Amino acid sequence: MKLEFDLTRVVLTEFGIGLDESSGEVFNFVPVSGDVQRALLEMALATHAQMNVAETDSHVYQPAKKHSASEYLTLPTADTLANKLRLLHEAHNLETDSSALEKIPLIFCYFARLTDNQGRRLTAVRRSSQFKGVIKSRLIRFADDTLQLIPDRVFKLDRDFDLLVDETTVHILHPAAFEFVSKLQQAVLASAPKNAAAIQKNLPYLDLKPIQAYASKHPRAARLLASINSQEGSKGIDRHLLERTCTDVGVDFSTVKGKLVVHENSLLGFLEVLDRRRYQVELMKDSPERFRATGRTKLKPEAGD
Repeated sequence: MKLEFDLTRVVLTEFGIGLDESSGEVFNFVPVSGDVQRALLEMALATHAQMNVAETDSHVYQPAKKHSASEYLTLPTADTLANKLRLLHEAHNLETDSSALEKIPLIFCYFARLTDNQGRRLTAVRRSSQFKGVIKSRLIRFADDTLQLIPDRVFKLDRDFDLLVDETTVHILHPAAFEFVSKLQQAVLASAPKNAAAIQKNLPYLDLKPIQAYASKHPRAARLLASINSQEGSKGIDRHLLERTCTDVGVDFSTVKGKLVVHENSLLGFLEVLDRRRYQVELMKDSPERFRATGRTKLKPEAGD
């Protein structure tokens, strides 16, 4: 994988946390020692190494796909689904608050902002599932050849980050954490009108108003809309072939004033058709079978095809 950043020439490492305040999300820098800065750089290097190992199987992030727990995916920082991460990456003058770590229940993520010798930034983010204060546990350490209780609150860093953000790309290692940190459900619901408008331009014969209204309230439908638009899955679709496919896979529709209108009970199924997730197979005579795909990978033509 290629980063728009040089991890071997880091000149500045900053640490911060994300707080889920009642007024909204707040990001603050927290001063840390040189040892912690080195540990954060080591985490970033470990993350980059894991992504390099998985690079041969890398794919563009698809909001409607069921991804693995650990999988290298990419998403352009310009994508609307990356809005929150882009704002964090580009933010200037974040406040420094040394007391922010005392707000343990409000911490939803921590991050490192690295700067290389060319002035480029890399933002590394981790969901705060492990980064919690140990309050009630009785911890011990060696001191002067004796075991002693640690009276102070202790925080635990992880071995790697969930994602890295450079100028052009969000590099994702743990998709579920990316969705949590980026508030993906809210993002896809908010982007439903924009995605529907883009698809409408490619399918002028389709009445998309009921689909847009449905997707604005149902996350699964909104994810499908986002996936169709990001993959440009609505370009070049032939109306007659689309209608025939809908009939084959049980998606109900009718024609009203020359436009294709999908029935309310089939709105989700229709989006699955556009996203190539609903299909029919007939391997036994007169016994067609319908399926829904949780994921799909387009096959390359075999030699001789």
